[in-house]
Amino acid sequence: MQIILFGAPGVGKGTQAKILSKKYNIQHISTGDILRDSISRGTELGLAAKEVVERGDLVSDDLMGGLVKETLSNMDYNNGFILDGFPRTLAQCTLLDEIFDELKIDDPYFIILKADTEIIVNRLTSRRLCTKCATIVNLKDLDGTKTCPNCGAKKSCIKREDDKDEVVRKRLNIYRETTFPVIDYYKEKYQLAIINGTDPVDLVTENIIKVLS
Repeated sequence: MQIILFGAPGVGKGTQAKILSKKYNIQHISTGDILRDSISRGTELGLAAKEVVERGDLVSDDLMGGLVKETLSNMDYNNGFILDGFPRTLAQCTLLDEIFDELKIDDPYFIILKADTEIIVNRLTSRRLCTKCATIVNLKDLDGTKTCPNCGAKKSCIKREDDKDEVVRKRLNIYRETTFPVIDYYKEKYQLAIINGTDPVDLVTENIIKVLS
């Protein structure tokens, strides 16, 4: 089972991908996680992407396509996978089509999670990242402190640059301009379903599973 998850930043793609990955025993491929890992490790890719990510812009299509192809080529994808964060542009659609053709992947499911803009802005601007264990927590769960509820590190939970209000809104504008055409592109090619991403997490998962069934 190959699943492509679409949705604006903060709509819950990562949360659902982790749940579905465990349920179906398939690998979760998140381009966002790959990029953030490269940035944190200071790799050549990370250094090139850092400035772009912090501005809220998208990295180049070729770069993202190369990441996805390399990841899929180096894993056993016969059992399936969940791709989260790619494609986001029509140019990336062409790259993904080429990757799928080369790797003989021909029947993916496209799941779109939708949510109101202000709900997403509130979600993302309320996120905090633990600099020690990389856990992402909500501001309301910190009880007025910066102590990580996962690892207990004190003063470790910070707001990421790309979770600031102005950057979040810019990312959402980019999503609307570039990713909506992607959805139209795939409507004629593959099975596609739209799920309300503002429902409780368990209900969103239940609705996705119904669609996949």
